[in-house]
Amino acid sequence: MHDLVIRNGTVVDGSGAERLIADVSVSDGLITGVGTVEGSARRSIDADGQLVLPGWVDIHTHYDGQATWDPELTPSSWHGVTTAVFGNCGVGFAPVKDGAEDFLINLMEGVEDIPGSVLAEGIDFRWETFPEYLDALAATPRVMDVGAQVPHGAVRFYVMGERGADHRQVPTEPELAELGRIVTEGLAAGALGFSTSRTVKHRAADGRATPSLSATEPELAAVAAAMRAAEAGVLQVNSDFEPGDFATVRRAAEMAGRPLSVLLLQVDDHPDRWRTTRDELHAANAAGVVATGQVGCRPIGVMLGLDATVNPFLTHDAYRTIAELPLAERAARIRTDGSLRRNLIENRPTNAHTEWMDYALTRAYELGEGLDYEPDPSTAIASRAAASGVDPWALLLDLLAAGDGSTLLLYPFENYTNGNLEDIRAMLTDPYTVCGIGDAGAHVGTICDASYPTYLLTHWTRDRTRGERLPLEFVVNKQTRRTAETYGLLDRGLLRPGYRADINIVDHAALSVGRPQLVFDLPAGGKRLVQRPSGYRHTFVRGVETMADGEPTGARPGGLIRGAQPDPAAAASRAAATR
Repeated sequence: MHDLVIRNGTVVDGSGAERLIADVSVSDGLITGVGTVEGSARRSIDADGQLVLPGWVDIHTHYDGQATWDPELTPSSWHGVTTAVFGNCGVGFAPVKDGAEDFLINLMEGVEDIPGSVLAEGIDFRWETFPEYLDALAATPRVMDVGAQVPHGAVRFYVMGERGADHRQVPTEPELAELGRIVTEGLAAGALGFSTSRTVKHRAADGRATPSLSATEPELAAVAAAMRAAEAGVLQVNSDFEPGDFATVRRAAEMAGRPLSVLLLQVDDHPDRWRTTRDELHAANAAGVVATGQVGCRPIGVMLGLDATVNPFLTHDAYRTIAELPLAERAARIRTDGSLRRNLIENRPTNAHTEWMDYALTRAYELGEGLDYEPDPSTAIASRAAASGVDPWALLLDLLAAGDGSTLLLYPFENYTNGNLEDIRAMLTDPYTVCGIGDAGAHVGTICDASYPTYLLTHWTRDRTRGERLPLEFVVNKQTRRTAETYGLLDRGLLRPGYRADINIVDHAALSVGRPQLVFDLPAGGKRLVQRPSGYRHTFVRGVETMADGEPTGARPGGLIRGAQPDPAAAASRAAATR
């Protein structure tokens, strides 16, 4: 008897192969059949008219802290994610010496916009070494599988102390040896990779550049030697990719003999640099280096709102007089108090914040009911205001103060230089890219890109009107098997016999990412932006249902992944060859 049979669904198996109407059977946490399944089952689900997909594998999250207090890992679990990898961009919480916790919190707060008060309240730091951190993660049953990477910033600070955050300093030979030892130890304990940041955008909350920014080739060589010794792990890199920088990290990957995975995105200052990096990815692969670019599927944008981290009126003295009122009362005062409204519009202070907002309004958009993440530039707030003959700040204020004051506007600052998603389409369709950079768990008061997998499925296969769509089979492969392969998680991302029974059943016609909303449910009452989707009918992890019609079942079949996972098909082939 099967544990579960999903009947008559439209199966998109994650391989990129054409969809088919089929049954899927599950026993003991594994897929046992795809096609016409005979026999009875302890549970049967009629999936007629619905998609049956592998669970999403999200390889770029920042749940390093949240995973220690939240076994549900929301909002990712709401969006069908069944495997999450964190420890990206060189930031994390292990290794850590007693007394250094505040530095790691300060670094994460600045780089990934997670309030220090939330992290200080939520993390108990019951570990010192990276293997002890993994043990702490493994001790908690959770709704999905998680994997962690060794973060460069934490390792450097552990080895060098305050010198590790001083970019005039370089590690000594003994410190390089210790750094390498820690990396090898972490990979041997089950870390999925080593991550580093080489971007000037990454700064701690106190303004200091991320520790790994100035790491020179001897330091990267020590990391590479450690990875080679461990024979494990992916080298994950976030970089501005100034000329010559890709060559530096490529050499490190070559020395390590390990895969390289870099962030690939468009920035306004250098809108075509991503193409150069893409070409370097191609050249690396042609030379035998396994290298992937992690790409997004929609603009990277900041949400503007009265309660969001970025409030356009935050520095206005008149706004400060009502700032402590409940949100709905604030909005009502702005709408009904004519003197206050005029003051907010006409007597704006001149400072860096308002000057930045003047520019932001030229490309900030109302998401509207349709949640349009590919808006026409003619609908930007400044353009709409000019067409109506009003001050753009007046239109902005009216939008933000509407209703209960919860309206959020989107300001896309990366991946949207040309006012459309054609460059993202080129990134997505490249053979050496995978879906990533959703940053789930990070930037909690400014973005909510944990919904990337859902948006990928709605916009790119169903809703897009300003350009070509992408095939459903291609999109599913890009966020399941391809992401799983990037980190050597070869036991998942496919709906085929022998593979993990991580499954989403989705009503494609009803699927929506959900409106962004601010909630105050983090430790210490911290706020975060979430999107609650609709259209996920069932999510299974290891054959156990974790979500049903958008609600958690309470089951926690997930756990910590330690290292690469073998491919069931290869194992079966080897077994057959020995018979």
